Amino acid sequence: MEHTIENQYLKLTVVDKGAEIRSLIRKSDKREIMWQADPKYWGRTSPVLFPIVGNYLDKKSIYNGKTYQMSQHGFARDMEFTFLAQTDNSLSFELKETAETLEKYPFRFTLTITYTLNEKELSVDWKVTNTNDGTMYFSIGGHPAFNLDLDTYTIRFEKDGKPISSFTSNLVDMNTGCLKNGQSQDHTTENGILHLSDKLFENDALVVEDHQADLLTIVDDKGADLLSVTCPCPLFGVWTPTNLHAPFVCIEPWWGRCDRLGFNQKLEEREYGNTLAAGKEFNASYVITVY
Repeated sequence: MEHTIENQYLKLTVVDKGAEIRSLIRKSDKREIMWQADPKYWGRTSPVLFPIVGNYLDKKSIYNGKTYQMSQHGFARDMEFTFLAQTDNSLSFELKETAETLEKYPFRFTLTITYTLNEKELSVDWKVTNTNDGTMYFSIGGHPAFNLDLDTYTIRFEKDGKPISSFTSNLVDMNTGCLKNGQSQDHTTENGILHLSDKLFENDALVVEDHQADLLTIVDDKGADLLSVTCPCPLFGVWTPTNLHAPFVCIEPWWGRCDRLGFNQKLEEREYGNTLAAGKEFNASYVITVY
């Protein structure tokens, strides 16, 4: 089922499956901001990544001596969420564990996602509640895809309100979806601007760690800002499918990431993983601003 809210500037549509954004329209010119999930390139628009971001090594994790298997980015994106509430400017959805998820991931949880429109901003807020008697381990991330031509648009990287001159991303092993040990690539920007191309993504996503940037802005060839993603997260990805010249790019705020090659597969020792005590809540958010 679809749910829609709008204000003077934006119109948002979210579906129950995956609590996924399917449309964000700039009303001044009726421009669709979000990628429309053409399976020729990629059949999703903005999935939530939970309870993992990326891949486990060999798609397996070990917890309390038991091995669990899960596919890339976890199960939440393919599940039906419960629609909780709608206000004039917000939509809220909820997901809880099932017998099927417990076979893949050994924790009970409540995941609440709230989308809020505030003038030209869309805030995406996540709340993870640990409903177990003990500690819970998880990752969470966003994967919004934005309509654009790689030849026409660029991305400006900023940190603390200032353009950054360079950043480093990890190299991904294309066969496993995991990170190559000790291998990275350096990217130089022009006053913060990174030019997009198929070559930029020939090694899959740019996996950027260590809070190197907190604001990424998509800029057109005339220098005008189209949209920005404010992502005060420990790391993020930038991605478009390799060698397809797809008409979109993803800016992905992450609280977690894929394993490295050679990792011991212990769930509680995953790099950038989140630890949540029994009965406690984890809150995180990012903001899409449309200009």
